[in-house]
Amino acid sequence: MEVINRASELINAKTGYVWEGYAALSLIDENGYPSAATFAIVKADGINWLTFATRISRGYGQRISQNNKACVCINSSEYNINLVGTVQACTDIETKRDMWILDSPMQQLWDGPEDPDLLILRFSTERYSLWFKEDWSSAAGSL
Repeated sequence: MEVINRASELINAKTGYVWEGYAALSLIDENGYPSAATFAIVKADGINWLTFATRISRGYGQRISQNNKACVCINSSEYNINLVGTVQACTDIETKRDMWILDSPMQQLWDGPEDPDLLILRFSTERYSLWFKEDWSSAAGSL
């Protein structure tokens, strides 16, 4: 449980759509192959769920409608957080308003939560694999 709590604290510290501490989100592309892209974390509940913001025009929503299996990796030379689960493409205004962060780089990219090109990706963890170099602690399991 201690390793899970450390990973959750680390993820929560990287939220807020900051330009550091990216997460790699891997989705299955239209040809059935995994494809990864890095995203700033908008909001999270530790390892339970994370959200990302992107543009509808980038096509992630279409990929997710075909296959919603996904993986998130957050790592450095000091830790590795690997989460496997599913992702949901959210375009409803309530979710977009809930995920919108004032005074963040989001305001440079979209015209607010009502922007029709704003897409929120909500990743939900089903299983995890965690490792910390500091004390070589690790944990793996399912939620």
